[in-house]
Amino acid sequence: MSNSLINIPISVLDLAVIKEGCCAADSFKDSLELAQHAESLGFHRYWLAEHHNMISIASAATSVLIGYIAGGTSSMRVGAGGIMLPNHAPLIIAEQFGTLASLYPGRIDLGLGRAPGSDQATALALGRDEQAAYRFDETIQELQGYFENENPKALVRAVPGEGLNVPMWILGSSTYSAHLAASLGLRYAFASHFAPSQLIQALQIYKSEFRASKYLTAPYCMACVNVISADTTQEANLLATSLQRLFMGILINQRKPLQAPDSSFVLPAQIENALERFLSCSFIGSVEEIAPEISQFIDKTGIDELMVTSHIYDQNARMHSYELVRKLFIKKS
Repeated sequence: MSNSLINIPISVLDLAVIKEGCCAADSFKDSLELAQHAESLGFHRYWLAEHHNMISIASAATSVLIGYIAGGTSSMRVGAGGIMLPNHAPLIIAEQFGTLASLYPGRIDLGLGRAPGSDQATALALGRDEQAAYRFDETIQELQGYFENENPKALVRAVPGEGLNVPMWILGSSTYSAHLAASLGLRYAFASHFAPSQLIQALQIYKSEFRASKYLTAPYCMACVNVISADTTQEANLLATSLQRLFMGILINQRKPLQAPDSSFVLPAQIENALERFLSCSFIGSVEEIAPEISQFIDKTGIDELMVTSHIYDQNARMHSYELVRKLFIKKS
């Protein structure tokens, strides 16, 4: 392993993945255990993401789950990666995150996305306005207004929420989000763990177009990647079959809960190339193998923070993977 350590924060993205043979309650217990472990290791933040109508993901009620994780930890930042704002009235999100920030001051993040986090039928069931995505920038600014100190004169107020400094992020998987985050002067997080194709271009746009705001004086960007590490290459590759089968199900529209590792699994030739592109920002292997790869990724992208997600079936193996990758980073106080 390289003797040099990476001097940027490292964080966790958790989708509260439901494993085959388990239920949502099991996922929540595993998430809390992982969050407590990540906090003890010195991870910077722990995010959960809004998804709906997905048999493998239990983080639909994202704000509720954030409260559960924040209540079970003491210092690590906890937040949304993210809330799909067009699914919600901005006032509701201001009240929810105002409540979270009041309960856990200085620890709550609010990442915002414009996708539905679901299929079209589910989006309609959520009452989503079909035009809401086209007003994403307007709804963000409405949400910001509810958090302002100056809002007491408004007819509608967020209580709790008003006057609270809840850091906002723009989340994205395309260049659209980069333009928006730059123009609003907000932090930017890119979903390269499943949509890596426009990562470099989006980061370049964000940095070159960034305009300082009262929220942020200089650009700050983060990218999320898949990491599956183990004591040996063979073990890591075996663990990664769960990730491969999960994403294969997405590609062929046969979604299933996260399945146990399978040494006999072979990717079908007709989707192998597509899956490789889908998961190109993935680091699988022993810590000695992934160390230079992760370092090169950080150098190439120029990100300020790395977020890691690890779809590993066995809970102990998942926690060990985070232990291994944590060793590559300078521990922040």
